[in-house]
Amino acid sequence: MKRLSATLLTLAAAAAALVPGTTGAQAASGPGQVCFWTEPGMHGQAWCYAPPGYAEAENGTQRHAYSFESRAGQSVYAISYTVSNCLYREIRPGDYSDNWEWAQKLDGVADNTMGCEPG
Repeated sequence: MKRLSATLLTLAAAAAALVPGTTGAQAASGPGQVCFWTEPGMHGQAWCYAPPGYAEAENGTQRHAYSFESRAGQSVYAISYTVSNCLYREIRPGDYSDNWEWAQKLDGVADNTMGCEPG
């Protein structure tokens, strides 16, 4: 029974990794997605975004995204809100970081710059 439960959990995690907006430490970037993790080396809690539109970072990754991987087929933009404006960081298809310098800036992700300044 334990073996069956472990198999079902593994299958559920694999299926969740393919769904936009997926959360959970088992998530991995699926085709068309960019995923962010709360710890370096793609560990910890994860949140994945798939275009189009804008989405607020979730699952502990907002202002705490220490690694990411993009399998999106287009550039997407990490968005950071400041007191007076907002900044964006382009994430190109195939980009990744095991220790992202924008870790404490990520507020959300969009398919455009949302009128923000480069940062």
